[in-house]
Amino acid sequence: MDERVAEAAERQAPPGPGGTNRTGETGPAPRVRKRSRVWHRRAATLALATLPVLAGILSPSAVAAAPAAAAAPATAAQAASKATAASRTTEASRSMAASHAMTAAKATAAAKTAASQAAAGTGTGSRSAEISLNQVTPSVPTSGDTLTLSGTITNNSRSTLSAGRLNPRIGPTLGSRSAIEQASHRKGYLSGADGNEVAGKHSVKLAGMAPGVTRSFTLKVPVSDLDLGADGVYQLGVSLTAHTRARPYDQILGIGRTFLPWQRSDASHKTRLTYLWPLISTPHLTARTESDEQQTPVFRDDTQLIKELRPGGRLQQMVELGDDLPITWVLDPDLIATVDMMSRRYRVEKPGTDDTKAGKGQEYASRWLNDLQKAVRGEEVVALPFADPDLASLAHRGKDVRGALSSLGSATALGKKAVETVLHVKPSTDFAWPNEGAVDSSIVDVATSAGAHNVIARSDSVRDSGLSYSPTAARPIGSGNTALVADARLSTAFQGDMSRSGNSSLAVQQFVAQSLALTDQVPNRSRSVVVAPQRMPSVSQAQAMAEGIRALTENGRWTVPGSLAAAARTKPDPGAQSRMPSPSSYPASLRRTELPFSAFEQVRRTKETLNDFKVILSRADRVVPPFSNAIDREVSNAWRGDPKGAAGFRNGVQRYLLSLKQSVRLIQKSDITLSGREATIPVTVQNNLFQHVDGLDLELRSSRIGLDVGEVKRVRVDGEHSQSLKFDAAAKTNGRASVVAQLYTKEGKPYGKPMKFQVHVTSITSTVLLVIAGGVLLIVLAGIRMYTQRKRTGPPPDPDALLEQPSDDDDGGNGEPDGDEGERNGSDGDSERDGDDSDDSSGQRDGEHGPGDGDEPRDGGRSGTAEAAGDEADTVRQNGNPPGTGEKVDR
Repeated sequence: MDERVAEAAERQAPPGPGGTNRTGETGPAPRVRKRSRVWHRRAATLALATLPVLAGILSPSAVAAAPAAAAAPATAAQAASKATAASRTTEASRSMAASHAMTAAKATAAAKTAASQAAAGTGTGSRSAEISLNQVTPSVPTSGDTLTLSGTITNNSRSTLSAGRLNPRIGPTLGSRSAIEQASHRKGYLSGADGNEVAGKHSVKLAGMAPGVTRSFTLKVPVSDLDLGADGVYQLGVSLTAHTRARPYDQILGIGRTFLPWQRSDASHKTRLTYLWPLISTPHLTARTESDEQQTPVFRDDTQLIKELRPGGRLQQMVELGDDLPITWVLDPDLIATVDMMSRRYRVEKPGTDDTKAGKGQEYASRWLNDLQKAVRGEEVVALPFADPDLASLAHRGKDVRGALSSLGSATALGKKAVETVLHVKPSTDFAWPNEGAVDSSIVDVATSAGAHNVIARSDSVRDSGLSYSPTAARPIGSGNTALVADARLSTAFQGDMSRSGNSSLAVQQFVAQSLALTDQVPNRSRSVVVAPQRMPSVSQAQAMAEGIRALTENGRWTVPGSLAAAARTKPDPGAQSRMPSPSSYPASLRRTELPFSAFEQVRRTKETLNDFKVILSRADRVVPPFSNAIDREVSNAWRGDPKGAAGFRNGVQRYLLSLKQSVRLIQKSDITLSGREATIPVTVQNNLFQHVDGLDLELRSSRIGLDVGEVKRVRVDGEHSQSLKFDAAAKTNGRASVVAQLYTKEGKPYGKPMKFQVHVTSITSTVLLVIAGGVLLIVLAGIRMYTQRKRTGPPPDPDALLEQPSDDDDGGNGEPDGDEGERNGSDGDSERDGDDSDDSSGQRDGEHGPGDGDEPRDGGRSGTAEAAGDEADTVRQNGNPPGTGEKVDR
C-alpha cells in the first residue's frame, strides 16, 4: 500500500519537459540520472514508511511542523540551483527527492484533514471535485450490454477547473466482501486501486467550471470495452482530469466509484436469500374511547399516520413496492388494527384539552388496507407480538419488575388475531425480532418465553470468528429454538440518506456486489441468507431496497428468493457460532436507548390499577381491551430514541385510567352529631361512569372503641347515579370520634381514597334517665289525683251565680246527710251549668221549689260545696253585685 501511495504521489507531481512526471532531461550521464530517480523513489517510499513511527514519537506540534521542515530544504535547494549552474544536476536531484517526500506526507495527512476541508466547503487535490454516480444501468450487465453512467460533478475547490474531461475507469477484481466495503469508504484518487481509464473514445469534455458549479453528465460504455475477465465484483469509476490556475497541467481532481457485479452464467449453487419487509409504525391510538355503543376510538394525532398512508407516503410506498417483490412481510399488528380503526369513524384529541375532533383519514386508511390485503394474499406473513415489544429492554430492565413479562403471551395471541381479522391471512407468530438484531442470552430467554421458537439476530451481534465465509443463517441455540442470524452488511446496505441519488445508486450496486461476493465465498455449496433491514425505512430507503431486490431477481444469476420458514429449517453449518453472547456484550449505544427501569414500574402500577378497576365494572369488556392495548404500546420498540414521547404516552394512559377509576367515589361528608345511643349514619357513593358498578364493599371504621358504626355494606350503583347507604351506629360513651369510610374490592383491596369525617356523641346517662322517668311518673300521678278529686267534688261554683237566702226548713234540716245533699247538688249543678245561658236560669236562682218537690234548693248545693271547700271559700266574694233580698252574706 505504501508503494501505491508513493506511486500516486509521483504521478501527481508536475510534468517535466518531456510531458511526463519525470524530469525528462537528456545529458551525458543518463545512467546516473536513472539511478538517481530510482534512489529518489526508494527514498520517498522509505520516508512514507517511517512517517507513522515518527508520528507516534514526536509531539503533535512536531508532527504539525514536519511539512514546514520538509519544505525548508526544498526552498534552500531551489535557491542553491539558481546560485550555481555547476551543481544544477545534484541540486535538482535533491529537490526532487524532497518534493517526493513532501507529496507523500501530504497524501498521508489528507485522510486526517478531509473532514475539516469538507466542513469548510473546499476540496484540494483529487478531492477538488465531487463526482456522484446517480444511476448505473443495467445494475448487473451481460456481455452484450452497454453501461450507462449518469451523474453530477461539483467543483468544491476555490479555483476554476478548466480543460476538464470525464473518463470511465475499471478497477481490479475485489476478491472479498471486506475489500468491497473498504472501497466504498475510500475518498480521493489512489493509483492502482482505482484502475485504468477504459480504452476507447468514452470520455466527455467539460468547459471551465467555477467554484461551486454543478453539472450533469452521462457516459455510455459497451461492456465489451471494459475488458472484464473472470466472474466477480469489479470497481467501476468516473474520474475528472482537469487544470487549475496554480497547476496548469492534466491531473485527476475528482473520482466517483461504484461496483459492477459480473457473472456470465448461472452459479452452480445459488444462495437462497430471504428479505424481510417490515410494516411498522409508531403508536397512534390512545386508551380512550367514546361512550357510544361502537366505542369510537380516539387518536393521539392522525396527521403523521395520514401522511404515511397517502400516495407517496412511507407506508403507501412500502405496500406498493413490496407488492411485486419476493419478500417476507413482517407486520406489527398494532399498525394493522390502528389503520382498520381509522377506516371507520374516529376522533382525534385536541392538544391541551379534553375535547376531541372528528378524524378525516378514512379514505387513505381504506385504500391502504385494500392494497395490503391484495399484496399479502398468498405470501409469507409474519406477525410480531402486538405493538412490537422491546425485547431487549424487557430482558435488561423489565424482567426484575413484577408482571413485566406476563403480557408477551397475550400480545402474541392478540397480534395473530388482529392480522387474521383484518387481512384475512394466517400469519406466523413463531419469530421474534429484537431491536437491530442485537441479542444476548437474556434477550433470547425473553423472546422465547412468549412462544416464539426462532429469534432473528444479526451477524454483527453473533459473530463467526472461526469461519472465513458467511455461514447459513440458522443456528440451533438449545431447547428446540433457533437463531436466524441475518447478514449485517446486506441488512445495513440501505441505511443513511438515500434521498441523494448518488447514495442510493451506490447502495444498490454495493448490495448486489456483496451478494455476489457472498456466493463466491463457497461456490460449491448453497447457503441460506436472511436480510433484516431497519424497522421503519424512509421512502427513499424503501425505494432503494426495492431496486436492490429487483436487480437480484431480474438479473442476478447467483441468488434465489427463499422464505423465512424455510431458512429456519435449513441445516446449519457445523462451524457456525451457536452460543449467544453474554448480556455484558450488548452494545452500549443500544443500551442507552432502552426503556428505563422506572418505565416498567409505571407500567406495573397501571396494570394493577386496571385490575382493581375492572372487577367492579358490569361491562369490563368496554374498558379492559383499550387499556391493555395501550399498556402493550408503552413498551414498544418504537420509543427507541424518544424517551420524552414514551414518558408522555405512559403518563397519558395512567392519567386517563385514574380519572375513570375516580369516577366511582365517596361523597365527602361534613361532621355529624349523634344525640343518643343509637342513630343512622348515611354515606353516599357516586358513580359518574356510563355503566353500573358492582363488586364493591363499603366499610366504616371508628377511632373510638365505644362507637359501633355497623356492618359492611355491598355497593351497587347505576351509571351516572349515586347511592346512599345507611349505617346503624351505636354509642356507649360520649365524646368525639373520627370515622373513616373506605371502599374495598371483592379481594379486599382498598378502592379509591378513604373519606374521613367526625362524629360527636351526646348520649344521656342512666341516672339522668331515671330522674327524668321519676319526674314524669310524679306528674302523671298528680294528674290522676287531681282528676279523681275533681270527679268527686263536682264542678267548681259559678262565680256569677246569686246567693239565695236559705229557708227555715233548711235551717232545721231534712234529716239527710250532707254528703247526699252534696251529691244531689252536684247533679243539679250540672244541670244548672248546662242551662247557664238560658233565659230561665235567673228564675231558678230566685225561686224556690214548689210543694211536693223533695229536691233541695240550688243554693243548698252551693252551700254544701262551699262548706266542703273550707273557710277560705266562704270568704271569697262570689259576685261584684250588691246582695239581693234574703241573700246571706258570710263575712
